[in-house]
Amino acid sequence: MIGKRRRLGKLINELQIGDSYTATKTINDRDLLLYLGLTDDSNPLYLQHDYASQTPYNQPIVPSVMLFGMVSSIISMHLPGPGSHITRDEMSFPKSVHHYSEVNLNIEIIAIDQDAHQVIMSVVAYDTDGDEVVRGKLNVCPSYEPESITGHSLQNFF
Repeated sequence: MIGKRRRLGKLINELQIGDSYTATKTINDRDLLLYLGLTDDSNPLYLQHDYASQTPYNQPIVPSVMLFGMVSSIISMHLPGPGSHITRDEMSFPKSVHHYSEVNLNIEIIAIDQDAHQVIMSVVAYDTDGDEVVRGKLNVCPSYEPESITGHSLQNFF
């Protein structure tokens, strides 16, 4: 990574109300097992078909925080992009998502507060049946313009 320039996301003055990003994610075994292993989460509702079949869900479901992770990834990688940070979230998960499902995630900037260096974003996700599986609102701090390194590194010479 040394010597490789990293692209920053959009700065706050480059963002506009209505800017949006859409992504489609498929929930696969690899992603589920990585998440569950990383978090040491062994909830039988997420893993065990025999248990889940005896619940109203009928089959294992995807942890809601994993869905939030997909949203977070879109924020930090696409809009506003690298260097941004979620500072607040209000998320609901009206319908469970099952393993191997495809989820269409949509985020959109609905407000910009230049003074607070924050954008407010709406989040909506749908399954392949068109049913809403995620709804929410996020406060996001977009990336900052980096300060010039040369300006500080040469202070001792003036």
